[in-house]
Amino acid sequence: MPYAEGRTYFDADSHVMEIDDWLPQYADPGVRDQIRPLYLGGAGKMAEKAVQAAAARRGDADAAAKLEEQLMTAKGWGALGAFDPAERTRALDLLGFHKQLVFPTFAGTQFQSKDNADLVVGGHRALNRAMADFCADDERLIGVASITWLDVETTVQLTNEAIDAGNGAIMIPSAPPKEQSPTHPDWDPFWRTLEERGVPFLLHIGGDRRGLRRQFHQNGRPVTDLLGGGENIRSKDYMVLHHSPEAFLSALVLDGTFERFPNLRGGVIELGAMWVVPWLRRLDIVQATFGRTEAYLKDLPMKASDYVHRNLAITPFPTEPVGWLIDECGDDLFLFSSDYPHPEGGKDPLGKFEGSLAGASDEAKTKFYSGNFADMMGSALVDA
Repeated sequence: MPYAEGRTYFDADSHVMEIDDWLPQYADPGVRDQIRPLYLGGAGKMAEKAVQAAAARRGDADAAAKLEEQLMTAKGWGALGAFDPAERTRALDLLGFHKQLVFPTFAGTQFQSKDNADLVVGGHRALNRAMADFCADDERLIGVASITWLDVETTVQLTNEAIDAGNGAIMIPSAPPKEQSPTHPDWDPFWRTLEERGVPFLLHIGGDRRGLRRQFHQNGRPVTDLLGGGENIRSKDYMVLHHSPEAFLSALVLDGTFERFPNLRGGVIELGAMWVVPWLRRLDIVQATFGRTEAYLKDLPMKASDYVHRNLAITPFPTEPVGWLIDECGDDLFLFSSDYPHPEGGKDPLGKFEGSLAGASDEAKTKFYSGNFADMMGSALVDA
């Protein structure tokens, strides 16, 4: 009996747990030697041991079989299908999910650079090939490619390559390009590419690494987090996760990007959803108030919040009151996600979501578990 049953479940958030030799094999020869070892942050030696154990388990059918009994309790590299695509297929059978978006976890740290553009481009190209390959043999898996803000031509080229490789969504930073807004007309070729190819953009936690100012953690108390390393999400980080994506998406709405590209779709993943309730109201207040001095706001033919309903979808955390969010915002915005196999997803995300949806209609539940995901993915879901 699978973990989820009785309806269609589309999972908007899952991850690959990379191991050291995974990314370099997909890199072009010119940058392969520049790909750095995995940076595991504050998890330190504990994470290094987990990576080593995961690599040793690769291809071990007996070890995989034992993990089936720990489907919802084994996390990180120790989870079934954390890095092995054949194991992930078995994990999906047991989970009961019909589609699953798959994001990278740490691979982006292996090619970050402020002054080596070739490494940045080559690293993204390698990662996007790797994500497509991980998902290639199971039509339920949809690879999420990663793109950063380079020059427009290179960004569009990497986007097309990632889609051609077989990925079904494009993750972008919520931090804006260095010199201008992502809503500047110069960036229209990027948004047009996504719209024409029917592939959504996705914002994900970590898309703007500034987050909370470090000084707020210098409080004379021990620095710990959910994973025990001190560099993952902490209570005060959680309070501001939405700031960068909210600013990014507000610009897309108010500057008319969604008006120019009405079929463009986007998702906001693992950034919570409690902030959406006041955000929708603020967008409409801003449009009405500042239209007196910013004339282009009056030129938008739709209410600002209506663009959010038409163009975007958002994943709540399992600990958030999804039923209340639907009551406040409608049933067309929110998505189910498991965060498998990350520990933040918990041991029973479905149970928590079901608890908060106790008073919701079956139609609202269907939209949450599958319908809104299908609307966000569009043709990318059909092609996946």
